[in-house]
Order: sequence, then structure tokens, then C-alpha cells
Amino acid sequence: MKLPFSRRTVALGLLALLPLVALAHGISEEDRQRMLEGGYLQYIGLGASHMLTGYDHLLFLFGVVFFLTTFRDVARFVTVFTIGHCITLIFATYFKITWNYYLVDAIIAISVIYKGFDNNGGFQKHFDMKSPNLLMAVFGFGLLHGFGLSTRLQQLPLGDDPVAMLWRILSFNVGVEVGQIAALVVMVAMLAAWRHRPSFRRFSHAANLALIYAGVYLLFTQLHGYQHDAHPDSFRFPAAEHQHAHEDMAIEDTTDDSRNTLK
Repeated sequence: MKLPFSRRTVALGLLALLPLVALAHGISEEDRQRMLEGGYLQYIGLGASHMLTGYDHLLFLFGVVFFLTTFRDVARFVTVFTIGHCITLIFATYFKITWNYYLVDAIIAISVIYKGFDNNGGFQKHFDMKSPNLLMAVFGFGLLHGFGLSTRLQQLPLGDDPVAMLWRILSFNVGVEVGQIAALVVMVAMLAAWRHRPSFRRFSHAANLALIYAGVYLLFTQLHGYQHDAHPDSFRFPAAEHQHAHEDMAIEDTTDDSRNTLK
């Protein structure tokens, strides 16, 4: 295997996915309106679609199950991850505990980097140590991923009635689990089929290297989004300057018209 070529291939593949990644995790105005007009089924549907387009969550799960070969191990790690993200999704949303979602998603991107690094034996190669307890790490990252889901859910109209709000949160959570199961079925089936081929041994390192690259991209994307959110004038014309620029352009157009008229 020519590793440099594999890395270039991985990089090109990630570039092709950039438009999809940029669309992940948004709560559109259409979604908000549907929530106001619809019932709990709307929240279930939104939770499922949100998980299926939550590329950071899916990439992390892909890394978790990448080397798991038995149904028991897959069920054990996925259950721990699910318990973790259910705890923070439900409680943080219900008690309105939130933080800047760009920063939360940036930390979630680090979890993707971590899993790819761990899968490639990074702790052994670079730190001469055993990997931290994987089950505890997955649970901890599950708490983090659930908080990320909560920050997005809190953008929706959940109402003032505590009971109705709890049911909406639980409905969204059910949808998240449905989406997660659907994604995992595809992942596990694909990995099981690939694992029996010679290419799995040759390209497993490159695949986890791709996880690291994707995590780094997501990290910088979220940090860039945070900079736009926190310091918008650093990236575009402030409103006053923008208006002033248009006024200057209008003056230039008027001057040009006058000159043409004189000619």
C-alpha cells in the first residue's frame, strides 16, 4: 500500500463531503414552524433526521464500532453511549442548561479525533501507554454528544407547560435513537462485510486517519462558526460601513451618468 496516495485519496474524499458537513445540525425556520403546528411525532421525526445528518455523531459511532467483531460488544458500547447522551439531552434541555453550540460541537469534533487516534494505536505509539478505558471514554463522550443535541433542541419552541415540554424532549430523544439504530445497522453490516476482505487490513489505518482528518475539519469549522457568532464584524463589513460603501457606489454611478449626459 502506498500510504501517501491513500492520504491524498482520503483528503479528496473529505473535500467532496464538505458541503454535506456544513449542512449538519441546523434547525431551520421550517422545522420551527412544523414544531409549532405538529405534535410529538414531529419531534420524533426531527430527532431521527437530526441524528442521520449529525455527521460528528455518526463519525464517532463509526470509530467506536470499527474494530468490534461481536454483537455483544457492539450492544455494550452503543448502550453506554446511548445512556450518556440520553442523560444530558433530557436533563440539560428540561432545566435549560445550555452553552454556545459552536463550542460544544467543537469539543464533539475532538471526540472524533480521539477515536481515530485511539483506533490507530496513537496512545501506544506516541505516549507509550495503554489506551484509557474505552467504555468510560465512550460514556463520557456520550454525555458530551447529548449536550450538543440539547443545545440544538433548545432552539425549538418547547412550550411553557413542564409536562408537555418533557414529552417533546422525550419524543425528540426517541427519534434520535431510531436514527442512531438505523445508522448503526448500516455501519455494522458494512464493516462486517469489509472485515473479511484483505483490503480491511490494508486500509483500516487510512480509514481511521480519515476520522482524524474529518474531526480536525469539523473542529476548525465550528471554531470558525463561533468566531462569526461572537465577533461578526471581524469577518464582514459592519452595518454602518456596509451602508456607507453602498452610498459611495451610488454617488459614483450618479457621477458617471452625469458625465455621459454631458458627452
